[in-house]
Amino acid sequence: MNKFYKFIKITFGWAFKVLYRFKVVNKENEPTITPYIVCANHTHVFDVVPTVVYLKPQIRFMAKKEVFKTPILGPFARAMGAFPVDRGAGDVAAIKRTLETLKNGECVCIFPQGTRSPYLDPTELSAKEGVGMIAARAGVGILPVCIRTKRNKVSLFRKTEFVIGEFIPPEKLQFEGLAGKDKYKAIADLVYEKICEMNNQIERKPLSAKKIAKLKARLAEKENKQRNRRK
Repeated sequence: MNKFYKFIKITFGWAFKVLYRFKVVNKENEPTITPYIVCANHTHVFDVVPTVVYLKPQIRFMAKKEVFKTPILGPFARAMGAFPVDRGAGDVAAIKRTLETLKNGECVCIFPQGTRSPYLDPTELSAKEGVGMIAARAGVGILPVCIRTKRNKVSLFRKTEFVIGEFIPPEKLQFEGLAGKDKYKAIADLVYEKICEMNNQIERKPLSAKKIAKLKARLAEKENKQRNRRK
């Protein structure tokens, strides 16, 4: 664990416990042996913080390449050990780096939803196949975690739970009889299902169909803009 990461882990831990009322649930589920992949739902840029603060090993993040071009977030992300990925473009270099990171015994965090989806219940979306491909190729297990709030978004002074799910060992990700994309999808769906189950263990007021449609349209527009920038 590098010194800057450790400093952020300590200082941000205190700050976020106060500002975002973080509480850890099922701490005993955290694996004692690395490497493994951490998979979490994604609603806010600060979703990386509880993953840093509440899990013992240093967690490496795949961050969209645009982050590294900004004057403040770029140097911060590098100091935290994050590395860039060109989302949606089949970034082979990022995949290779992720596999190499896991091979070296380090843990990696991947958000299966891909991009942030504030306020939307995870069950309204689906997981990308990337996490399944990386888990299958690396031969490592997956730790599902859920950043759980009543509004499906981390917000100031509102109770936030960092729920650690049951570790899924690599032998439970074999899916005999499946190969290639079918296997990758099965792994991604299994992990995402665990995240959704944890997220649904608290009562919340459901969004209207109109609100859900609006949020999905906004998310689709955001993803289209990202794809168009790559052309």
